[in-house]
Amino acid sequence: MPPSIYLVVALAGYLLGSIPFGYLLVRFVRKEDIRAVGSGNIGATNVLRSGSKGLGALTLLLDTAKGVASVFAGAWIVNHYAPGSSLSPHDAAALAGLFALLGHVFPIWLGFRGGKGVATGFGVFVALVPWAALLCVAVFAVVFQLSHFVSLSSILGSIALPIFALWLYRSSHTPLFLAVLFLIPLIIIVKHHQNIRRLISGTEYRFGKSKEGAA
Repeated sequence: MPPSIYLVVALAGYLLGSIPFGYLLVRFVRKEDIRAVGSGNIGATNVLRSGSKGLGALTLLLDTAKGVASVFAGAWIVNHYAPGSSLSPHDAAALAGLFALLGHVFPIWLGFRGGKGVATGFGVFVALVPWAALLCVAVFAVVFQLSHFVSLSSILGSIALPIFALWLYRSSHTPLFLAVLFLIPLIIIVKHHQNIRRLISGTEYRFGKSKEGAA
């Protein structure tokens, strides 16, 4: 099987994921650069923290939706252009989802400086392993309720995801799917490295406080 189908799937996922919705919404609606506000992150948390609740909610929705869309796009491409190939629709969906996350984190349109991938990664897993993703929402909600740290909630939810997925979807794990299952949470956690330092030092931003932080 020619390797081109892998490249097509990966590129489709990357281009979908690289659409910087938070940046575009704030730029067009408020005529501001979200990268110059708060933590400088283009994700929903920073958009919300900038004072735009509606734009923050819309950013969250659209960033999640592009993760979902990338998964379906990957499977659709294989089904329509390479049926019967060694890249199964299931693996193509996972591969496209991984590259959607990479597109969000490293968007070519913004000099490869994007968000941390929580919403997009969540969208990918909603499409791939929905019950595991929903359980991670519960983990996020409990941790946030107790701590008011968006970053800590995101990190612990990311850690929980592969555990829940392995438990609930025992028959779905090809080597490529397993790699995606662990790589997406790992990338999200690594992107929170500054938050982890602040959590350790006790200087991390608590949501609802006036102090700036990144999550």
